[in-house]
Amino acid sequence: MCGIMGYIGSKEVEPILLDGLSKLEYRGYDSAGIAVVKEGKVKIEKKEGKLKILEERLKAKSLKGNVGIGHTRWATHGSPSDKNSHPHSDCSGKIAVVHNGIIENYLYLREWLQSEGHNFTSETDTEVLPHLVEHYYQGNLQEAVQKVLTKVEGSFAFAVCCEDEPDKLVVARQDSPLVLGLGDGENFVASDIPAILNYTRDTYILDDGQMAVVTADGIEVFDFKGNEVDKKIFRVKWDAAAAEKGGYDHFMIKEIHEQPKAIRETLTGRISENKSSVLFDENVALTKERVSRIDKIAIVACGTAYHAGLVGKYVMEKTLHIPVETDIASEFRYRDPLINKRTLMIVISQSGETADTLAALREAKRKGARVLAITNVVGSSVSREADDVIYTWAGPEIAVASTKAYITQLASLYLVAVYLAEKLGTMDAQVRKNFLQELEQLPEKAELVLQDEERIQKLAKEFVAWDDSFFIGRSLDYAVALEGSLKLKEISYIHAEAYAAGELKHGTLALIVPGIPVMALVTQEDIYEKTVSNIKEVKARDAFVTAIAFEGRKEIEKVVDQVIYLPRTTTLLAPILTVIPLQLLAYYGAVERGEDVDKPRNLAKSVTVE
Repeated sequence: MCGIMGYIGSKEVEPILLDGLSKLEYRGYDSAGIAVVKEGKVKIEKKEGKLKILEERLKAKSLKGNVGIGHTRWATHGSPSDKNSHPHSDCSGKIAVVHNGIIENYLYLREWLQSEGHNFTSETDTEVLPHLVEHYYQGNLQEAVQKVLTKVEGSFAFAVCCEDEPDKLVVARQDSPLVLGLGDGENFVASDIPAILNYTRDTYILDDGQMAVVTADGIEVFDFKGNEVDKKIFRVKWDAAAAEKGGYDHFMIKEIHEQPKAIRETLTGRISENKSSVLFDENVALTKERVSRIDKIAIVACGTAYHAGLVGKYVMEKTLHIPVETDIASEFRYRDPLINKRTLMIVISQSGETADTLAALREAKRKGARVLAITNVVGSSVSREADDVIYTWAGPEIAVASTKAYITQLASLYLVAVYLAEKLGTMDAQVRKNFLQELEQLPEKAELVLQDEERIQKLAKEFVAWDDSFFIGRSLDYAVALEGSLKLKEISYIHAEAYAAGELKHGTLALIVPGIPVMALVTQEDIYEKTVSNIKEVKARDAFVTAIAFEGRKEIEKVVDQVIYLPRTTTLLAPILTVIPLQLLAYYGAVERGEDVDKPRNLAKSVTVE
């Protein structure tokens, strides 16, 4: 997520904005900027790159003033650049806006505003906001923002300053966090609490559907219709380090809890209103004609992204009836892969800079394949070199062990599968509609899974007593079992192995001893009985078995020691829900063992060497 900082009071605003933004650097960003109301005029300075680049620029061109807003940007719409950096302004230069989130209907709004004579200078969705404020402004900034809120769709937290009303900031929030800090003769705006802890611990936490008018003397909170809202002060008791993590002990658990929002944002604007189609932006140019020429799909990735690719293989072969290969990127080039101009290559990389994945991409293009990239970083090498790009709106992921990046990669692969199926005519219209409806319900169902956290924390104690553990499943459950076992071993250092449940009798049963923990995934209804039969094989050797199954499968309680139930969804979509308990298990296993959860030994977040 991007970072927002705002100030209004009697002090010089520039150092306060820069200090607040520095406290938000942990969130990840690619550019930074500030807008200050200086001598009755809005002045903006912004630069691509780290905050220190902006600071150097401001040493030569300081912005004096007592009111301002600042921003650190994580690119979504438009590559990292000076012009795409925030703040953005209107045609007159009197209004400046900083924004987190995604304006879902920005293309429509942009075209409409251009028809009204507005000129745009960036590629961002955010730039529609200052132009909308300008369009509706008639001397009252609050009223103009209220009208803007009736026009925009999507997720947002934004702050507006205007040189015609230099004594106030107007802010609003929907599905993206925004905090207001209460001072003495001064007040603050921030996207996260760490930005303001040097100045105050008394805050208002804005809720969805709320806006505020912030002056030096006070803060008034309203709903989007203009009705005043009575807010209670929330006093922050965390220290600064804990505040960066939103009160969580580690970034990993914070990011696990951010997954429902990450899924929602990845789906935003990509499913048609009537749930009949998947809609991608101009970054995807896979026309019906191009798709019709595809006779094979190759998915290439590393680590957790490779496990996402295994899920993609199952789903795409089921929906497209096209052969799909999944390769570990570091092995791809060395088997002289049989790909050509009729192959669609899908590369998956959170950072977009994974060296082995980039090498595989280049090899595929050399052989004539079309390459579709799924990545979390706008402007990354993978996104620049691929023919088509789908961005996962997971936001920056700080913990080395990937959680929300993986889950948004899954969401993106599901979207790709439906998109291609529609082009190929391999998915009935009603089936497609039902599938997309189920997909849109996953954020709420993921939130329900997270409510079982305390129980999974207790389960972790069963695992940490052992140095070995096993994960079993069939079909899609096996793909998720691989990811679950990876999570456990990479942060808790418990040896964990995942096996296709039907393979147990071919050697693995020799390792099953009384009490050893086994996690059994049982969500695939078409092979449910076969998986249960495999579970009985390990129970017969006195393993301690925990099952993950859908609600309503009470009979499995007779076969295992305990069950974690998931809200029901279609079996193809089960991996998004199934992986969450496994992530929690790994996290609490590492905590129980006292390990460095966010920075496991010998591992790095982005592997940029072969």
